Amino acid sequence: MHDQERADLVVSFIRRLKHTKDRWAGVPFNLQPWQEHHIREIFGTVRPDGFRQYRTVYWSTARKNGKSEIGAALALYLLTADGVAGAEVYSAASDRDQASIVFRVAAQMVRQNPTLRAACKVIDSQRTIHFTRSGSVYRALSAEAASKHGYNPSAIIFDELHAQPNRDLWDVLTTGSGTRAEPLFIAITTAGFDRNSICWEQYEYAKKVRDGVIDDPTFYTALYETPDDADWTDETNWYDANPGLLDQSGNEGFRSLDEMRAFAAKAREIPALQNTFRRLYLNQWTSQADRWIDMRLWDENSGRVDEASLRGRNCYGGLDLASVSDLTAWVMVFPHSEDQECLDVLCRFWVPEARLHDKANRYRDQYRAWHQQGYLQTTPGDAIDYEFIRQQILEDARTFNLVDLNIDRLFQGHQLGVELMEEGLAVIGIAMGAKSLSVPMHELNRRLLVRKICHGGNPVLRFCADNVAVRTDANQNMRPDKAASQGKIDGIVALVLALDRAMRHETPESTQILMV
Repeated sequence: MHDQERADLVVSFIRRLKHTKDRWAGVPFNLQPWQEHHIREIFGTVRPDGFRQYRTVYWSTARKNGKSEIGAALALYLLTADGVAGAEVYSAASDRDQASIVFRVAAQMVRQNPTLRAACKVIDSQRTIHFTRSGSVYRALSAEAASKHGYNPSAIIFDELHAQPNRDLWDVLTTGSGTRAEPLFIAITTAGFDRNSICWEQYEYAKKVRDGVIDDPTFYTALYETPDDADWTDETNWYDANPGLLDQSGNEGFRSLDEMRAFAAKAREIPALQNTFRRLYLNQWTSQADRWIDMRLWDENSGRVDEASLRGRNCYGGLDLASVSDLTAWVMVFPHSEDQECLDVLCRFWVPEARLHDKANRYRDQYRAWHQQGYLQTTPGDAIDYEFIRQQILEDARTFNLVDLNIDRLFQGHQLGVELMEEGLAVIGIAMGAKSLSVPMHELNRRLLVRKICHGGNPVLRFCADNVAVRTDANQNMRPDKAASQGKIDGIVALVLALDRAMRHETPESTQILMV
């Protein structure tokens, strides 16, 4: 059922407010058609008993499409005009600064409106607005969930849900409204990159409700995103995620197209910015925070690698031994005789067999497919058996002319390295920090740019390439950041180690440096 009067009340309330920022400061809040459409549906759709139908809203657009202004306006309506005595309205965020954003906008809207200014008491130091007429309160909260037990929210505005460090605050607040007749939880957010987060959970659920996969009449989806397979450099695809780019007349809206163009131009030149652009400007979920490798460029280096034709050729190896229960990567690079900068890449990957059947392993289906296709080998049991890796490396050394290999000089790598040296191989222990890895990482990026890496399109290696996030120090030295990477990156780490050895043999004077 649709209650036109309830929908009109919310829209008319917001129209009496004023914007608070930049060139729009002091301008009446005239809702754009797309904004008004969602607000009318959220507040005007009612059950037969007259209460609102929707309890949870997932409202997601790219940045700078007015999410904070909408959140503040709705918070004030729910505080002062929703007809709830003793209302408790909260805006929740990941930290104190983020929590203050919606509050500051709401407080300024109150100060700009004579009626609200007379009826409300704003306490900036406590990030609180009191509506004394009904004994209601609006308060901005940050993510420390332990102190939020006992709250009885009538409405919650979750600002940038993707930034929540865990699900604790969401769970505490959304389970605390059992006595409320029509509680409303509104997640207003841009896409994130952590696919183990509460935001990803709500995003996936929102899409399934929207697409009819899940029947949940209490959940409302307002989702604007550019499709993942769309060309991110094509401006015509930007409008999918940025409804604020156009106004109701089809002219330029409040979201700046020039600013988007400027950032996109930077992202074309700096691969590390591409995920930032896709996530914040196109509202696409990405694999990690700061992309290191441009995947389009990666795919352009996927020429065929014929293992049989590599027999007898010089090669250099990199071995990344992950934890005993997960992915291990052994990568060899083969310089071309006519141009030593051109490298053919050959990969081997292992996981414990148990990982193919472990329901808690989020990569289980991928591992199974790669195993069936021959790209991923298994070792028996729950833990990786390094004897299998040792035997494969020795076999490869006999098949190819393995000049030397890099291995982590600490932890598991040390013992395996000693065993391989006892078999006559040249093994170099390398420290896994920025000082050692930065040069080959920059070199890998350069060779990808000039199309001198031929990796054969190995899907496990591509998966690793798509996951890599980097950490850069004050001197612009970089290293792979496994903690920030959303997924396995072992194959790329091993490739960087192998490239390091190849580079040292390209420059004769540097071959004396064996331990780094």
